[in-house]
Amino acid sequence: MTRADWTRREMLQRASGLMAGATFLPNLQAPTAGGGSPAASSAAMTALSAYMAAARTRPLPAAVLEKVKHHVLDTCAAMISGADLPPGRAAIDFARAYGGSPIATVAASGQRLGPIEAAMVNGVMAHADETDDSHAPSVWHPGCAVVPAALATGERFAIDGQHFLRSVALGYDVGARVMATLRAAGPQRYKSSHSIAGVFGAAAAAGCAASLSPQQMCWLLDYTAQQSSGIAAWSRDVDHIEKGFAFGGMPARSGVTSALLVQAGWNGIDDIFSGENNFLLANAPEADPAHLPTELLAEKLGDRYEVQRTNIKKWTVGSPIQAPLDALEILLQRQRFSADQVKDVVVRVSEGDVVDNRDMPDINLQHMMAVMLVDGTASFASAHDKARMKDAAIVRHRAKVRLIPNDPQIVGRQAIVEVTLTDGTRLTEFVKAVRGTAENPMTRDEVVGKCRDLITPILGGPGWARLSERVLSLERAGSVAELSGLLRRA
Repeated sequence: MTRADWTRREMLQRASGLMAGATFLPNLQAPTAGGGSPAASSAAMTALSAYMAAARTRPLPAAVLEKVKHHVLDTCAAMISGADLPPGRAAIDFARAYGGSPIATVAASGQRLGPIEAAMVNGVMAHADETDDSHAPSVWHPGCAVVPAALATGERFAIDGQHFLRSVALGYDVGARVMATLRAAGPQRYKSSHSIAGVFGAAAAAGCAASLSPQQMCWLLDYTAQQSSGIAAWSRDVDHIEKGFAFGGMPARSGVTSALLVQAGWNGIDDIFSGENNFLLANAPEADPAHLPTELLAEKLGDRYEVQRTNIKKWTVGSPIQAPLDALEILLQRQRFSADQVKDVVVRVSEGDVVDNRDMPDINLQHMMAVMLVDGTASFASAHDKARMKDAAIVRHRAKVRLIPNDPQIVGRQAIVEVTLTDGTRLTEFVKAVRGTAENPMTRDEVVGKCRDLITPILGGPGWARLSERVLSLERAGSVAELSGLLRRA
């Protein structure tokens, strides 16, 4: 059966199967504000909203549950390590000046704010650099928007750890599907997929944490569409502050706002993805109004969990630099050589323009390759040591690195690294599956090792031990406060 063959009855039957213990469906009779009624909703919206409302009581498969915990720990590490970087310091300074009701935790600080403000600050810190996770199929960073939104709303409604983990998983699922639907509808110029997917993911997570009904989930998506924004000008940001806001802070803030408005009793349009002036037509104006791909909103819900298709970065640098560092590490392990023995390095990638000799070390491919040549690795500290970009030795070895940014033989995040030594030896490595991606995932021990290195300098060894133990057993926590309390720095 193709997507075009799906009838409304079949979609409703699928939605019914996805309910898995939900207590109610959208009221298909009562009229609502906004000039419509649930009866006018598409089959996809009916299935999606029912799935979203039931997510808080739906058990996650064991492998998915484990993966969600990895991403929660990874995002906590990004927030905590990001607190001492310029975007994180700016976000915490904002929190101190703004104040607000002491409801939700600001990581790596003693601050507590209202849930909307806390979500924004934690979101900025989670993408204060290039440490956080990424979803390649729909091109966004889920963790930095979804986890802060789920955490802030979870504290507001005092949910337990299992409810929190299910909220996070739902956020990844919804954000990715909305972006996939929008891309299939038609081209969007200048827009930021990171912001758009992020706000829908954050809203879904917050709506789940707020225990919204299927009808309320429809309205949640409506208010989220109204707040959806973000343009790709973030690529010109040289301090990562605007980028942290656009990828993490703004989506988390807006998603929590949508959830709290609807939970407080606000109503709205029942299906923002269909009908007159809908979200898809507004963002893809060349789309055919009669053939919008709304079925993608509910595609394989409950079967395909997007958190399992989300990458955790082994290296705390921009995504296009991951494979080149993997390749160089493999070559160094295969045949030890020093930086002075290297004559030149050629790096072939498919999307390298955004990391070509940039001003920030963690998104400068040539610089990070030079660092690995000298250090034999690429640590968080070295990826954020901007002063080292002027070090004479690094500059000399950086000059040996030649980037071919749009090589036609490379697909996605793959890379070929060719090292020529001064004695004429040529070494080549083709990395097709980057460590940490869905195709080559990191183990629990590897994720823990990465996060330990990021968190320990901020919270100390005992603080790290308590936090990691709690996250990795979070499904047994009676309250999400057992997690949030461990994120604070005295």
